[in-house]
Amino acid sequence: MLSRQLVILGALVSVPIMFLDVVNEVAALVLVGDAEFLSTFDRPQLDSLAYLFLHLHGQGTTVASVFWGLWLFPFGLLLIRCGFIPQFLGFLLLVAGTAYVANAFATLLVPSLSAAIERIALPPEMAELPIIQWLAIWGAWTRSDQPSAT
Repeated sequence: MLSRQLVILGALVSVPIMFLDVVNEVAALVLVGDAEFLSTFDRPQLDSLAYLFLHLHGQGTTVASVFWGLWLFPFGLLLIRCGFIPQFLGFLLLVAGTAYVANAFATLLVPSLSAAIERIALPPEMAELPIIQWLAIWGAWTRSDQPSAT
């Protein structure tokens, strides 16, 4: 069940959100280009619209970060249960997931405090880095490949 939640939250929800969010970047690029159909707008109007779409892109990324945080919960629980990966890495993922979700909701609901909340949430969000390092270093070895303690 946790593995299904991991796939749903990590890939089936957040990836389409980010793909759709790229539309905002494309719109900003079109607005700053020299498209003929935009000739009725003044340059300041086009710049303002381009900035609007870039701002919307940032908001879309924040929405996707909710799911980036939520997928860390089943991932962390799976690591805690697995037995061959140190359990503390699973607990660190739970901490990072909580920070991602809290930061995203605070940014969406209280934008005036987003900078302060981001500074507070950034260190716990970095708690997901040790699993990346563990998988890159130790995860590539099979049990017979690992160096012996002797």
